Amino acid sequence: MTPIKSANSPITYFVSRTGQAEWILFIHAAFVNHNMFQAQFAYFEKKYNLLAIDIIGHGQSTDTQKGDTIEKMSTWIFDILRAEQIDQVHIVGVSLGAVLAQDFANRYPYAVSSLACFGGYDINNFDAKMKNENSAKQKLMMLKALFSMKWFAKANKKISAYTAQAQNDFFAMNICFPKKSFMFLATLNRMVNKHKTGKRNYPLLIGCGKFDIPMELEAIKAWKSCEPDCTVVLFENAGHCVNMDVPQEFNKTMDEFWKGASR
Repeated sequence: MTPIKSANSPITYFVSRTGQAEWILFIHAAFVNHNMFQAQFAYFEKKYNLLAIDIIGHGQSTDTQKGDTIEKMSTWIFDILRAEQIDQVHIVGVSLGAVLAQDFANRYPYAVSSLACFGGYDINNFDAKMKNENSAKQKLMMLKALFSMKWFAKANKKISAYTAQAQNDFFAMNICFPKKSFMFLATLNRMVNKHKTGKRNYPLLIGCGKFDIPMELEAIKAWKSCEPDCTVVLFENAGHCVNMDVPQEFNKTMDEFWKGASR
């Protein structure tokens, strides 16, 4: 994929074009980068136009200025779509990427062809108790990082992936995450319970791995209860980053979902 530095933001994004096909946007999890979707890029590059980003503070998106925050990601993504002349896009977000995907859909629903969120939660209806538990666990993980990024990455890979290969790949990306970039995640909660979910004019797919943490499984169940029309998928032999744990099953699921969304 071709890397492109956004003209008006610190974001570096990556493009693969194949004619007049529809566009897919991939948004990665925290502490890694767009390369977590390598198996998806290889599978879909001849079927769709592909767009991936490195979230602020991650990968190649670390050339920041004062005032740059993660809350601006949706605006920056929309600017990228305009720069690439993309009117609508199918969005795939994993973990942190699922939060940003929803925030974008809240702000620019007319630019969304479909929305698929994995290892995430409904940011418009996030239970206060669950929110506090999630924040506490995040603070504990960040405390580990202050002592040692290697220690943090070793612990994080077991939470973020289930298979040995996915854990190793996650660790290799996580170990490169700069400590200073933790500050960009500090305001993430400002996106939560900020908008009310309106009528979606596009299909929604949510899911996680069956070996994800219990709180994530509860979050998916709660989300489904709020949006009964959405599609839920639970992946066998997968943890949090399902696209890395079971790439073949994930790719087939997404292929079927996008084909259905385009009918």
